[in-house]
Amino acid sequence: MKRFNALQSGELVRVVVMLIMSLLFGFGASAYASSAEEHSEAVAHEEAAVHADAAHGEAGHGEEEHGSAGDVIMHHILDSNLMEFDPFGKFALPKLVIGGFDISITRHVVFMWLAAAILLLVFGYVGNQYKSVNSRKAPGGLANAMEALVEFIRLDVAKSNIGEGYEKHMPYLLTVFVFILVLNLLGLVPYGATATGNVNVTLTLAVFTFFITQVSALKAHGIKGYLAHLTAGTHWALWIIMIPIEVIGLFTKPFALTIRLFANMTAGHIIILSLIFISFILKSYIVAVLVSVPFAIFIYLLEIFVSFLQAFIFTMLSALFIGLASSHESHDAEAAH
Repeated sequence: MKRFNALQSGELVRVVVMLIMSLLFGFGASAYASSAEEHSEAVAHEEAAVHADAAHGEAGHGEEEHGSAGDVIMHHILDSNLMEFDPFGKFALPKLVIGGFDISITRHVVFMWLAAAILLLVFGYVGNQYKSVNSRKAPGGLANAMEALVEFIRLDVAKSNIGEGYEKHMPYLLTVFVFILVLNLLGLVPYGATATGNVNVTLTLAVFTFFITQVSALKAHGIKGYLAHLTAGTHWALWIIMIPIEVIGLFTKPFALTIRLFANMTAGHIIILSLIFISFILKSYIVAVLVSVPFAIFIYLLEIFVSFLQAFIFTMLSALFIGLASSHESHDAEAAH
């Protein structure tokens, strides 16, 4: 029993010593591991910071040179005073400030001048062709195409929406149609800019339609009839409601013309550029071949159709607003009652 107790006490001492040693060495090992881990983490953080600074510097340098996808898209659709022809170079346009008003020449202004020059050349050529037309010689080529275009605007847009007296509005409707069409198409050529994607341009065109509409209404009905039109033929008790509604309606029509043309011409370019940048963002040739390029080409072809469609819609709605403003039907019906 004594031997067993001695062995038991000896084993107990040995177990206690081993536990103490293991605890000491374990704490030391854990402390060493903790300090080593902290040291490695500090080194890793320092290395990560160095790499992050280098990457940030490279990214900043690349962003300064190329810009992000959003910056490139916004640079493409917004107006500026630079004409850029990468990689050949770029040049600044003149900046003019008169009486505190900035009337600087911008990229969209240049393309509006270009569109006007193209129209002058085309219709000047067509006019010269018609001077030589006689009963034995019909117009051909470009002159024939322009004749078909003029007849389309005359019959299907002006006459069908305005009715009697449509002839005096033909110069404006034909001009605004071909002008918007050429501006839309110029935005699809390399190094081009879509001036109709500028809300200031579309607003100006809509303001022209607004004033022509109001002048036509005044000429057709006189001041008394024009003011009566604001009441919509209702009882005087409802005028407090109808007059504000009619006045608001006068301005919502040009507003609709402005936003419709601006939004449609801007959206197409944003979609095309976004599709192209998908392949660069994902860094995948497969995405480029299967998604970006085919869909961008499809949207580009669709934009050609949209260019014609938006020019037609703007012209057709302008003719419709003029026709509604100068119509005598409602007043004739009111007089019959």
